[in-house]
Amino acid sequence: MIFLTTLFNGIAYGFLLFIMAVGLSVTMGMMRFVNLAHVSLCMLGGYVLITAMGRFGLPFLWTLPVVFVATALFSIVLERLVLRFFYGTDDLTQVLLTIGLVYMSVSTVAYFWGPEFKPVSVPDFLTGQQPVLGLMLERYRLFLVAVGVVLTVAILFGVERTRFGAMVRACVDNRRAASGSGLNTSVVFALTFAIGGGLAGLGGALSASLLGLDPNFPFRYLVYMLIVVSVGGMGTIVGTLLAALAIGIADVASKYYVPAAGGSIIYIVTVGVMLWRPQGLLGRKVGHA
Repeated sequence: MIFLTTLFNGIAYGFLLFIMAVGLSVTMGMMRFVNLAHVSLCMLGGYVLITAMGRFGLPFLWTLPVVFVATALFSIVLERLVLRFFYGTDDLTQVLLTIGLVYMSVSTVAYFWGPEFKPVSVPDFLTGQQPVLGLMLERYRLFLVAVGVVLTVAILFGVERTRFGAMVRACVDNRRAASGSGLNTSVVFALTFAIGGGLAGLGGALSASLLGLDPNFPFRYLVYMLIVVSVGGMGTIVGTLLAALAIGIADVASKYYVPAAGGSIIYIVTVGVMLWRPQGLLGRKVGHA
């Protein structure tokens, strides 16, 4: 029973990591842009949540679409005003730029919202435990799994079954060929960045009550998101999902069964996967910019 409960908690955590990291995976696979500031969008989503709930009195569930739209719009502004001017630059330049944006976001959040942890209240029907097949599972984690499944299906359907998804796949496979065939890759990039940023903000909002929210949030979870993207493979949604679930389960299980090892298990798993498949579990070769 304990094993199954731990497994479920790891799956719930994995879906949370997937929601936060999938946008980073797609944009890195499409644009070849190392955007470490993606994790700051997760933090922004959490602070939009507490502001909407605390200042405007919106219920928890109603704030989630607000968070998605707000962080998506902010992502477009960030991409148009800053990031697009650094497409095609070397990796070191992109890392220095976006890590600088991370530090700026941390300072900005600390200035406007304060340095302390911000509590997040969830509705009563999402608190406590729920019996499921003889297991006592946390209702909020059940909610996270349900949201994760719905978003996964929606993302896969959007990428595989829509015209915009076809354009995204074309840009991921070969950006230069897609541009040469008449696609406005600039618009595709901006919209994809917005959707990825919106998902990041949504993931940050959903994680706030579970992982805690304070200005140091980006520093705690940046490595996790990079691990998910690296293990899954850039530009692949299914790979990102599998990696997120694997990392989530490994992290929760290791902290429960071998707490003395801390989070080192996930780094061992990451090194093993990278030695076996440097491009990630389902990584693909992408075209040059």
